[in-house]
Amino acid sequence: MLTRELLKKIRKIEITTNRAVNDVMAGQYLSVFKGRGMAFDEVRPYQPGDDIRVIDWNVTARMNDLYVKQFVEERELTVMLLVDASGSLAFGTRQRFKSELAAEITGLLAFSAIKNNDRVGLIMFTDRVERFVPPKKGTKHVLRVISEVLAFQPTRRRTDIAAGVEFLSRVTRRKSVAFLLSDFMCTGYEQALRVANRRHDMVPLLLRDPMERELPDVGLAAFQDAETGEVMLFHTASGRARRAIRRRVEQAREEQRSLFRRMKMDFVELSTEQDYVRPLVLFFKRRAARMVR
Repeated sequence: MLTRELLKKIRKIEITTNRAVNDVMAGQYLSVFKGRGMAFDEVRPYQPGDDIRVIDWNVTARMNDLYVKQFVEERELTVMLLVDASGSLAFGTRQRFKSELAAEITGLLAFSAIKNNDRVGLIMFTDRVERFVPPKKGTKHVLRVISEVLAFQPTRRRTDIAAGVEFLSRVTRRKSVAFLLSDFMCTGYEQALRVANRRHDMVPLLLRDPMERELPDVGLAAFQDAETGEVMLFHTASGRARRAIRRRVEQAREEQRSLFRRMKMDFVELSTEQDYVRPLVLFFKRRAARMVR
């Protein structure tokens, strides 16, 4: 059931993301994600220099004059949003939780898609797929997708990215643009991601929070693993220990970046403390520039 508070959040995301889409995102999205091919549009009289392979011989015979087929890009795409709903997403120390960041980015991408007449679908996963919303068009459908992400209460806490990615390949036969929103705090997803990337245009969106890397000096503190429930005492007053944590986190993140680069996958890192529109726009611009080279 949608509470008043949830409806307010949905409305806020709708207003914010719609503004971003209209101001900066729609053109970038259109320039980067092309349609599935060329579709027949109409015939027109032959002009010198036209490719003879596109002559419409049936119309030519009927009209007793040369006519050629014209094609336009088939714009319609299927955009799949794969959203991590595991316990580690219910964390945030700045402007929002990572789960709220995921919901806002979901709204931004979904509104960009429907503005270009694309279909949008949703897969929410923990260590298994817990919710699937088949791709559809329209504003009403996008609002449902946003509300699903905001209101969803997972039954499990752990993460298995491979489960979500493998489910995508089972339910989506034709090539889709698949945004994978996660903090990637798990292992064992490399092979599933590699296989899916051969069929789909996979774009990992890595959700971060500053405190995952920079612990504050608050003395002896208890930390609980959001996915396993394990509690650990840590002496944050030790600068040496905090630096070790920072190095360990940055090493893990660099290994993730290297993995995506080896797979030739574009990825974007997004933080709970920063505006997410600018990094996404820069990503689209870089990708568009590379495509025309």
